[in-house]
Amino acid sequence: MLQYAIFGIHNSALNLAVELVILFLVVIWFALVFWTYADARRRIADPLLIICATLASLFPFVGTVVYMIVRPPEYLDDVRERELEMQAAEARLAELGYHLCPHCDYEVERDYLRCPHCMRKLKDPCRSCGRPLDPTWKVCPYCEAEIGMPAPTPRRARRRAAPSPAETGAEQPSTT
Repeated sequence: MLQYAIFGIHNSALNLAVELVILFLVVIWFALVFWTYADARRRIADPLLIICATLASLFPFVGTVVYMIVRPPEYLDDVRERELEMQAAEARLAELGYHLCPHCDYEVERDYLRCPHCMRKLKDPCRSCGRPLDPTWKVCPYCEAEIGMPAPTPRRARRRAAPSPAETGAEQPSTT
């Protein structure tokens, strides 16, 4: 019976030990390829990038180390959870009446027409009552004026000037 020798080792016990070490390294290598694939699925949303990361880990040990350096720092589930928490916090703040300027994130009140920090226009005033209007409103809820229409002119009683003598038919006194 002809026995092959790894690395030129002819001692059967030593040859068995070397074969076991090689088997161990191959098993570790395949485990790292699987770990890279599983970890990439939890961290990366793009399937093409998952395949690239798995293929890169086929380079023994080096590919997995490179993947560990360039992988995203957090899991996709953690990112989704953080986004949901942010949305919930924004909803709670909106319920409390906490408003921010969309341009500079300075805290503003609901009835501000301009941001006191960046001086940008936040809302338009109603043409008839002057109160701030939401851009989506069709009618002013305070004075019931239609928003797209020009402001109604206030009706004032005109003062009638005293009638001139020509209008009354009386003669004007001469100053001579």
